Amino acid sequence: MSTAPEPEMSVSWPQALAWRMGRHLLEPVGTASVADVVRRLGAVLALDGSLAELAVRSRRADSRSGELAAAWHAGEVVKTFAFRGSMHHLSPADGGTYLALRAAGRQWELPSWVEHYRLRPGDWPDFRAAVREALSAGPSTVAELGETLVADRRYRHLGPTFAAGAGTLVKPLCWQGDVSLGPPRDGATTLQRLDTNPRWAGIPDLDEAGPRAVLAYLRTYGPATPEHVQHWLGDGLSAGRKRLSGWLAGLGDRLVAVDVDGTTALVAREDADPLAAASPSEVVRFLPGHDQWVIGPGTRDPHVTPPARRDLMTRKANPVVHGGVVRGTWTARGDDLVVTWLDERPAPGEAVVREADRLAGLLGRDLRLTVTPAT
Repeated sequence: MSTAPEPEMSVSWPQALAWRMGRHLLEPVGTASVADVVRRLGAVLALDGSLAELAVRSRRADSRSGELAAAWHAGEVVKTFAFRGSMHHLSPADGGTYLALRAAGRQWELPSWVEHYRLRPGDWPDFRAAVREALSAGPSTVAELGETLVADRRYRHLGPTFAAGAGTLVKPLCWQGDVSLGPPRDGATTLQRLDTNPRWAGIPDLDEAGPRAVLAYLRTYGPATPEHVQHWLGDGLSAGRKRLSGWLAGLGDRLVAVDVDGTTALVAREDADPLAAASPSEVVRFLPGHDQWVIGPGTRDPHVTPPARRDLMTRKANPVVHGGVVRGTWTARGDDLVVTWLDERPAPGEAVVREADRLAGLLGRDLRLTVTPAT
């Protein structure tokens, strides 16, 4: 990635993380809709529905159980394959921005794909059209879609692929905006057309999508270094270092370089003054495993996830965040809430109790709190 410019201002990491918590709707907890929370975060990992819902509800002052699934079923958010090939909830307003980056590598044109699926690059426009036509009447299971497609002699050879779930073949259809994941039917995954969702804004041109995605990342996850951008958009979406460097450079005066305790990072210019005015936070938040607070900057970022706690975060432990830093973990089993405090600083007792009460409200049950040091 390109070298960052000379800093125009200086802040501390506690300041930076406090400002970022505001952008994450964690302090203060926000009043945005479910769709707006997803849009602010860029993406919410959807592999575990309970964790995804808690990630959203943790950022809403007034929430209810099942609201993320309801927003998905109503088309207010979409569920599709995006970052790192995993299922994510995206905003229909700008989810296409991230899919444009994901599709830029055109993996379906690789020789290995062509050989395996017997679909040449020139075959894909007709194949995509056939998929959309097959879904015109509404969502179909993968098996139903396969039955429709193999009736066409051009795609008869894909019968075994659909019989096996067609997981990999479906992904580029998602990346190109043809389909998204629909509500399951009797436990089976369904696919649905994206262009029938009136909220879907489509896939923008890559030259438009790239700078937009970079700026969106910096507005939520800044101050961030070019390597943070590479982690989220490069490693996550295979956008490519050269492209990302060009998009960062092209944003020019729209970005401000910031010295954060010796690290040069970037923020959007409109966020520079609020960042400079931020005061360190002592708030405690109990977040779900693989929450965007940790995953967005990456578990390698020691300012959010100290190295000794990285393995826990990678393995989907629920983080206890104090002042923006992962200081411990929590588990809730039955009526017992156990906080394991991992930091050399003593646990802030009153703040932990307040957050335990908030979590009890989100989970809808009374919880007996126990705070223990790591063993």
